[in-house]
Amino acid sequence: MATTAKNPFQHIVEPLDPDDPKQQFFNLSKLRDSRYERLPFSIRVLLESAVRNCDGFLVKSSDVESILNWKQTQTQTVEVPFRPARVILQDFTGVPAVVDFAAMRDAVMKLGGDPEKINPVCPADLVIDHSIQVDFNRKSDSVQKNQDLEFDRNRERFQFLKWGSKAFRNMRIIPPGSGIVHQVNLEYLARVVFNYDGFFYPDSLVGTDSHTTMIDGLGVLGWGVGGIEAEAVMLGQPISMVLPEVVGYKLHGTPEQLITSTDIVLTVTKHLRQVGVVGKFVEFFGPGVAQLSIADRATIANMCPEYGATAAFFPVDHVSIQYLAQTGRDAEKLDYITKYLKAVGMFRDYTDVSQDPDFTQVVELDLSTVVPCCSGPKRPQDRIAVSDMKIDFEACLGAKQGFKGFQVAPEHHNTAVPFQFNGNEYTLSHGSVVIAAITSCTNTSNPSVMLGAGLLAKKAIECGLSVKPYIKTSLSPGSGVVTYYLKESGVMDYLSQLGFEVVGYGCMTCIGNSGPLPEPVVEAITQGDLVAAGILSGNRNFEGRVHPNTRANYLASPPLVIAYAIAGTVRIDFEKEPIATNSEGKEIFLRDIWPTRAEIQAVERVFVIPSMFKEIYEKIEKVNERWNSLVAPSDKLYTWDPESTYIKSPPFFDGLTMKLPPPESITDAFVLLNLGDSVTTDHISPAGNIARNSSAARHLTSRGLTPRDYNSYGSRRGNDAVMARGTFANIRLFNKFLNKQAPQTIHLPTGETLDVFDAAERYQQSSVPLLILAGKEYGSGSSRDWAAKGPFLLGIKAVIAESYERIHRSNLVGMGVIPLEYLPGVTADSLGLTGRERYTITIPKQLTPRMLVDVQLDTGKTFQVRMRFDTDVELAYFHHGGILNYMIRKMSEN
Repeated sequence: MATTAKNPFQHIVEPLDPDDPKQQFFNLSKLRDSRYERLPFSIRVLLESAVRNCDGFLVKSSDVESILNWKQTQTQTVEVPFRPARVILQDFTGVPAVVDFAAMRDAVMKLGGDPEKINPVCPADLVIDHSIQVDFNRKSDSVQKNQDLEFDRNRERFQFLKWGSKAFRNMRIIPPGSGIVHQVNLEYLARVVFNYDGFFYPDSLVGTDSHTTMIDGLGVLGWGVGGIEAEAVMLGQPISMVLPEVVGYKLHGTPEQLITSTDIVLTVTKHLRQVGVVGKFVEFFGPGVAQLSIADRATIANMCPEYGATAAFFPVDHVSIQYLAQTGRDAEKLDYITKYLKAVGMFRDYTDVSQDPDFTQVVELDLSTVVPCCSGPKRPQDRIAVSDMKIDFEACLGAKQGFKGFQVAPEHHNTAVPFQFNGNEYTLSHGSVVIAAITSCTNTSNPSVMLGAGLLAKKAIECGLSVKPYIKTSLSPGSGVVTYYLKESGVMDYLSQLGFEVVGYGCMTCIGNSGPLPEPVVEAITQGDLVAAGILSGNRNFEGRVHPNTRANYLASPPLVIAYAIAGTVRIDFEKEPIATNSEGKEIFLRDIWPTRAEIQAVERVFVIPSMFKEIYEKIEKVNERWNSLVAPSDKLYTWDPESTYIKSPPFFDGLTMKLPPPESITDAFVLLNLGDSVTTDHISPAGNIARNSSAARHLTSRGLTPRDYNSYGSRRGNDAVMARGTFANIRLFNKFLNKQAPQTIHLPTGETLDVFDAAERYQQSSVPLLILAGKEYGSGSSRDWAAKGPFLLGIKAVIAESYERIHRSNLVGMGVIPLEYLPGVTADSLGLTGRERYTITIPKQLTPRMLVDVQLDTGKTFQVRMRFDTDVELAYFHHGGILNYMIRKMSEN
């Protein structure tokens, strides 16, 4: 991807190796501009892309100047284009993307264009990792049974994806059972430097998953975008972005021997949340970085969405090259990667302060101050030292309902419920652990914490410890390499003995695919109205995400997951209380079985070796026999099956013409939902199981399905009829109209309490526009295009919020839903809004980015809000009715 014919920077093109003149690169040092050497390394990647793709149209010389002049332009809301080298998708977001592409081909054909113009022009990799669930656990055949069920449930989706891999060029599918998208990206897909079409250039990407940032730990600039925006990139559109501020995060000091990378990332997450980095890049530097492995850096970069930044960048250094060698990349690639990055000034020595660039601001962390910790019970940024877990949980029990409160009456704090399981009696109480999952690429990509968990399991077994059989334990590695080194090092048997059998290769519990709990456990939790706990090595623990019956969920390192599973409760102080008493009556403390960093590193050096990675990844695209034998159609246009409940042609492009409609004001709108702070995309568009009493369930039942066939919302993202009904269907949604948690709202004209979809349908039958009122951080959490598509289908024209999560705002723009923002210091409460008013929002014919518009209520009150179309490109998308409409009209021209 290099533009040379009209490129004004053609004069800086030269061969990387004089003996091979056909392999060239844009040598940025030949710009002879002193500003380049002071740019953050992450901004240098944006600059290289702008220089290489400069065509005077999509990317202009003025854009290159804006990036070079970053020190001045970073605070001026300057818009620049960025063309990533590639796109990565997972199947929950990938299926709707391929559905959109198929529907766009139909739409282009109807408008007289060439449907094959709808085709990825840059490499796109789709990893199927979100479909597998923990239906079986604790048995050696759990992984095979779960994979068989995954295929049976999702055959139709998989068949559709296989069609897409044939129908579209530049699209590669990594089959189910291969691993988690971000770990596969790190260990296999990442190029670090592209060698393509005669040019070397930095690897960079956007992905349809917010944790795409994990790849930043390897020095590959990447971040999550909405599925809609990713589709535009795949079709050749640059991302239009506001040039970000870059926070320099300086690491120094040495971690204590018992500290894990998870402890470090949870500390960083809380710190950067306090600093405030939303919409900014974070770039790590300082001597402490040199002490971190690539797996450690990737763990920190993975949780970038949890601290709110756009990217969390670790420039490439010698440790990065060592990792590429360890993971089986060949020597020739390592040679040109190193040579190229040094030639363009993108190779870092973290111990050389003369290389430290300019930053917007600098914050620091002394690694020696990090202590063992978890995060929870409802948000990843709420870090708790392990030594404080017991008192913190007990404080949360009685605290007012909120992020740190469950509002349990004091007289019920010690409620205990006995129950029978497998012929034995057990007792559950508040804080009892019922799910313990080693899951998520955040941690399973890191040999140090995975081997640490294995060594802890070994010591626990040798001390005679066990995990209660009703606790749902699971191990879902991010790639086959993990299982390989756990077995070779001899610790897998000990993990199995504690119940941590491999259950599958996918996201699983981290995204809510935790599967059912034993019925006696559910009955005991319900009977006692207990705040049961889940412990997982994941990156998200929003309420209602992990499992409907675990109201408290804590993020922890894999060794701590096992420790809390053995203890059976989070109401324990590991420093003062024994983790358990063995069969001989001896008290065992956590410190007795906790492995040191030196012990772990000794095992890692011997057993995590390049041949493992080569063996696993050489066959990754061919190893799944059921995928290989799957037959898919080969037509360029998809033949939609009207009987399908998984794949359906969406209505987004119905009635689309080449003529642009003028912008219209929103008149006399009702408020569908009145929401508070931190409404997540899980609240808006759940990924988990479909409740039997929901609108989506009623629809599926009407199509002849039984509850066992419902599958999950995530698996049905290719069907708008299910997804529209699933919008705002989360049982933990708190709607101020009802003053309680429920997936319902009040139909204001009649006063009836209805499921959200049913109320929206009533409004649409009356042709009434709808709004949503919200507080801070609306749309935080996972990147989900259905969190914008669903509201669009419900008839929501605009959202008025105090602030937005970056990706979700972009997705709303992409669907033509107007994101409106209260002015600073103004809230719904300060304006006295109840949500029961009717709202008229005046949309002028001439729009400018971030302009103010008037909102008038039927009560006579008027106030102003900011229209969060941040760039001219976003305004163009809005005029077209969304980014996909824009692309269809563009592809249908001539």
